[in-house]
Amino acid sequence: MLNLKDRDWHPFPLNSIFIIRPGQRLTKVDMNKGSRPFIGATDSNNGITNFVSNTNASLDKGVLGVNYNGSVVETFYHPYECIFSDDVKRLRLSDAPICSRYIYLFLKVVIMQQKAKYVYGYKFNEQRMNKQLILLPVIDVGSVEPVPDWQFMNDYIAEREQLQVANYFARAQKVLAEIGDAGKVLPLKDKKWKPFALSSTFTLETGKGKGLNHLTKTPDGISYLGATNRNNAVLCYVKPEPKLVQQGNGIAFIRNGEGSIGYSVYKSEPFIASSDLTIGYNEKLNRYTGLFISTIADTVRGKYNFSYKRSEKRLSKEYLNLPINEFGEPDWAYMEQYAKSITQQQLKNYILFLNLGIPHTQRNA
Repeated sequence: MLNLKDRDWHPFPLNSIFIIRPGQRLTKVDMNKGSRPFIGATDSNNGITNFVSNTNASLDKGVLGVNYNGSVVETFYHPYECIFSDDVKRLRLSDAPICSRYIYLFLKVVIMQQKAKYVYGYKFNEQRMNKQLILLPVIDVGSVEPVPDWQFMNDYIAEREQLQVANYFARAQKVLAEIGDAGKVLPLKDKKWKPFALSSTFTLETGKGKGLNHLTKTPDGISYLGATNRNNAVLCYVKPEPKLVQQGNGIAFIRNGEGSIGYSVYKSEPFIASSDLTIGYNEKLNRYTGLFISTIADTVRGKYNFSYKRSEKRLSKEYLNLPINEFGEPDWAYMEQYAKSITQQQLKNYILFLNLGIPHTQRNA
């Protein structure tokens, strides 16, 4: 395995590596719906904030988009044709002998090492980008002026991708074997549905966490869940505190957090949750019924906002519209089968995509 520590590194001005160009302003009023990605100043969805049919001078592909506003320094690689907000700068390699996506992905991570330096009040504008130094691995050429080791950067990311793909295939095959044949599933529209009070469907427990100041972060710890709709609500990993740990196989209902109120996530493993979350348990819950119900529960998220919190009292009065069996009870067997069927199809689609989209040597990893 290639190792970053085995290389010599040298600082290079960003504008010696890239041609830096601006995006172009496009307001929501002027946006026309379409299939072309519009890249804005966000830290999620690979920078995509909308899909439009518009075109302008920022039309580009095969570049890095770097936020100088909003989520400052957040960087994404865009191999597809898209247009860019005026809050995003486009970076294209200037004279690198290798311009692969692996190079761009390597450089993306290097640029994002500067995130701690810039904030909303100290933006990563074009002037600062031009002067910003980034550390790159270099070819050992003695006293000669250092040259970026493009081949190493390319091979390093390619090697990591191959490892990730191999791990993914192994995981996908394991899950598919566990599911077996999900069989044909009745469409959702053909099932009878009925509302059930959330408090009568689950035993509810409030998160026991009192904040991260009282916990020790560690990469090999257990999940600490907070008021976020990303990373399956995991903020970080912490050393277990027995009095705070809650059992897995539950649904965490997020009650607070701007932009996260109303979301729900299924957790199979033990965890510590902040008091902004309430955990729901039911003996018939499992990974698949949990995924099904958390998706249904997410439909209430438009009801709440920062000024109308999802208090425990309001949460207990929520209703879940669930498919029912012949006895008018939640059809747990159907929910499990349906979620298994969706999971099975998605895994098969992903495997097909990977087989068609990556080099043969990596497909056989």
